[in-house]
Amino acid sequence: MSALFDVATSEWSDDWHERAATALEQVLSGGSSGRYDSQSRRSVEVRAPKMTGDGVPFAALIHPENPTSGQYAGLSFVLFPADESGPCMVSLVVGTLGLGADAQVLGRPGHARRAQAIARWLNARFGSGTQIAWAKSDPTSIDRPIPDVIRKEFRSHSKSLNRYGSVIYALCAPPPGNAEALSAALWAFLDLAMDERGARLLKAHEKGATDIKGEYLNGLTPNLDEDEVARLLVSRRYVVIEGPPGTGKTRLADNLLHTQYNGRGMTVQFHPGTTYESFVGGLVPDPDQGVTGLRFVPQPGHLMSAVDEAIACHPEPYLLHLDEINRADLAKVLGEAIYLLEPQAERPRTVRLPHRFRRRDGRPSDQLTVPDNLHILGTMNSADRSIAILDVAIRRRFGFLKLWPQRRIVEAGGTALTLAAFDRLADMFIDWAGDDTFALMPGHSYFLVGPNDDSVGSLQQNLVPLLEEYLAQGYVPGFAEHVRAYIQWIESL
Repeated sequence: MSALFDVATSEWSDDWHERAATALEQVLSGGSSGRYDSQSRRSVEVRAPKMTGDGVPFAALIHPENPTSGQYAGLSFVLFPADESGPCMVSLVVGTLGLGADAQVLGRPGHARRAQAIARWLNARFGSGTQIAWAKSDPTSIDRPIPDVIRKEFRSHSKSLNRYGSVIYALCAPPPGNAEALSAALWAFLDLAMDERGARLLKAHEKGATDIKGEYLNGLTPNLDEDEVARLLVSRRYVVIEGPPGTGKTRLADNLLHTQYNGRGMTVQFHPGTTYESFVGGLVPDPDQGVTGLRFVPQPGHLMSAVDEAIACHPEPYLLHLDEINRADLAKVLGEAIYLLEPQAERPRTVRLPHRFRRRDGRPSDQLTVPDNLHILGTMNSADRSIAILDVAIRRRFGFLKLWPQRRIVEAGGTALTLAAFDRLADMFIDWAGDDTFALMPGHSYFLVGPNDDSVGSLQQNLVPLLEEYLAQGYVPGFAEHVRAYIQWIESL
């Protein structure tokens, strides 16, 4: 394998194509210098032609059904030497003849999602503030040229990008001296391409490959902890945590209230019946009126109560937690109070209310101002599509964080069976779910077990009904049969 890395770090020379072909053959040999078993050689063809004139040199692994020379079709792993000096560009490319036999692979959401995850990981881990990797959102869009900004960013490979820019869909070209980044890109992209071919890694390389895969896939479902939410609340004051069911959004908010805020705060459960009158304030019957008649008096809502509580504990922060914030029509519930939720306002904002409300200090007032120590945290279930979507005006005022299913939590609180079930379902969503559906991946709480350690019962009684509801509501288009097969597997345990 060191031979392939040496080729990737070397500049163009008259014998580069020969050395590249030999290095690729070694990787596929199944021997001590290989990375994949000997059967993998049947799944790809090595292509490293000797270029003359204005030809662009490359070395590639292509689909075996292609001819032995000339243009080819399908998914390929390709090394392009730099134009003048520097290491090669590691890339994934669609052959200039089109998708070919790899149309299903290239069109599967998971392939593009994994390529983009690798690019994000390489930039975050090795970029040091510069872009060293890029991936197209849709590998099948071979009529769409590479963005000009990417051509300018990777000038050292202009010849390759000018010739094959419309079919290159993932690349990494770190600057000279960044050998660690080049090595990570080499094996991440190569393993992805070979995995799509069904190749098996040799035992000696399984752990290293799994570690790389785990690192870039973590970017698809990043961790979110209380400290990160608390920091954003300090800087933005108004925050929403969104995520699929079972990820612990409400639990995180409750823990935050009792730890970071020392119990200073309240939780309000939103629902379709939540109104402006119950949240901001409105008229309610006067219980002291007796039998002489019916009279209505102004009564403060949850927001006004939270404002008064925050003023009373100033300057200590106070948290108003709005659970299931999107289950109500938030624009109607807030009314004119939306004007107050401006985290970067140059001066304090005040609105005039339709009634004079008696406040905590006993004085009546028809004005409302949100103190700077009042923080609002909403939690939102991204799987509930039967409810109102937060409009742009609301979203602009809140900072949004996503809480994803966490494998590490299943490792700590589940069993070998539930962890295997989590991995199997996560791979299914990564590979087949569209962007909207991906946000519905069931959370880690569905894979945890209680004191009786009934793994099978927990999966069948908690997870299966959720997946059946997804099917009934049409939430998993394109891979419903995969979900049904997964349910049948759980029911067979």
